[in-house]
Amino acid sequence: MRSSVAELHGVKDAAAQGPSPESTERQHARGKLTVRERLERLFDPGSFREIEQLRRHRSSGFGLEARRPPTDGVVTGWGRVMGRTVFAYAHDFRIFGGSLGEAHAEKIHKVMDLAESAGAPLVGLNDGAGARIQEGVTALAGYGGIFRRIVRSSGVIPQISVILGPCAGGATYAPALTDFVFMVRDTSQMYITGPDVVKAVTGEAVSHDGLGGADVHGSVSGAATIVCDDEEECLEEVRYLLSLLPSNNRELPPPGPADDPPDRRTEALLDLVPPDPKRSYDMRAVIEEIVDHGEFFELHSRWAANVVCALARVGGQVTGIVANQPSAMAGVLDIHASEKAARFVQTCDAFNIPLVTLVDVPGFLPGKEQEHGGIIRHGAKLLYAYCNATVPRVQVILRKAYGGAYIVMDSRSIGADLSFAWPTNEIAVMGAEGAANVVFRREIAAAPDPDEARAQRIKEYRQELMHPYHAAERGLVDDVIDPADTRAVLVDALAMLRGKEARLPSRKHGNLPM
Repeated sequence: MRSSVAELHGVKDAAAQGPSPESTERQHARGKLTVRERLERLFDPGSFREIEQLRRHRSSGFGLEARRPPTDGVVTGWGRVMGRTVFAYAHDFRIFGGSLGEAHAEKIHKVMDLAESAGAPLVGLNDGAGARIQEGVTALAGYGGIFRRIVRSSGVIPQISVILGPCAGGATYAPALTDFVFMVRDTSQMYITGPDVVKAVTGEAVSHDGLGGADVHGSVSGAATIVCDDEEECLEEVRYLLSLLPSNNRELPPPGPADDPPDRRTEALLDLVPPDPKRSYDMRAVIEEIVDHGEFFELHSRWAANVVCALARVGGQVTGIVANQPSAMAGVLDIHASEKAARFVQTCDAFNIPLVTLVDVPGFLPGKEQEHGGIIRHGAKLLYAYCNATVPRVQVILRKAYGGAYIVMDSRSIGADLSFAWPTNEIAVMGAEGAANVVFRREIAAAPDPDEARAQRIKEYRQELMHPYHAAERGLVDDVIDPADTRAVLVDALAMLRGKEARLPSRKHGNLPM
């Protein structure tokens, strides 16, 4: 028996070490960690339990029968992250370039099924060359099984993709289907067709990073949720995100210590936000004042920067924050901002995370490019997401809230549970200047002094329809509050709404805007 046990440990140790020291050196030379080094950083020390470590492929042809390394290029299993169970699969680029074959895919299918059954998050560490060409169509079928399982678990368990190397072709659709995508500068790439194909088809020369690098997807395409400078930072950020998410859709997010006084006054907001609606400021500074200890986790920080989407704790409870950003495009809603916020609202609703919406919006971005690009249907995605959300929802109007954008930013009329406004708020169909030019156009044109007449009508319109108490008088906001009380009001409101129960009509699923 002792000899058998010794043999077992020898076999497992060999599998854990990987194919060769040289392959490990090449991995490190690329600025990348090995698969097991990554798992050590993701999971709590000593908690990872590997499954199917000794699995080998059964394929033949093209020399495969002579190369049958254990793990088949992917490590799967579960462990603990901050004490909670998390499942993971991680490609080993040292074995077949991390490419996916039949056995490789079946291992991933197994751990995905376990994650769904156990009701625990799933993290995929991607560092692979796509489908294993030598295995042909069975490799493609393996990807189909992954896609189907991701969709089946969507909104059931959190699914996080971490891109730590190449991810090309059909393989890119796995990350695209998950809830969050992390990428690392200089070492991560995602694209459907690589630079060589692009050059052959279009004649355009582009580098791997220029085509699908982390900064491209973090700021241009929006495919990357978080971009990090190195793998260590990236995996630490994944751990932090997991600490803000529930294990599944039947649970609430884990609470944190409520050691930031819930009634802490936010006097700094009186100076941070200029009363003049045309002056800019950074909405992130407002969020810092409101949330516990000024800490928040921003998603897509460099894409569609005119809206901020972040997770934070408010009174110890995880909260999703959607906020217009006046320092970027004046906080206007456009195609990308609508998509970004809609996706975030849906994610929060799926995982029982209450929503706070901070409003300072001049409207939707006008122009032919936006109209032809589909601002109507993309704006409808945000409207649909809010209308469909059943989690607690609280709106705070800081300054301006004009037109359809006011409605879409979780107004009372589309189902916000509570709406509060600062005394600087202006809720109207449009700004006073534009409104006066439309309503009093003929009168202004006929006046002896059109400029004076325009100024007078702007003043009258603002006094009649845009004073800060107009919406409160009509029940469209629940209260006008002192900005210094914003945190206390939100903590109380969210605590009251924690037991909210809301039911939607019975249906197979809604039909989201395209």
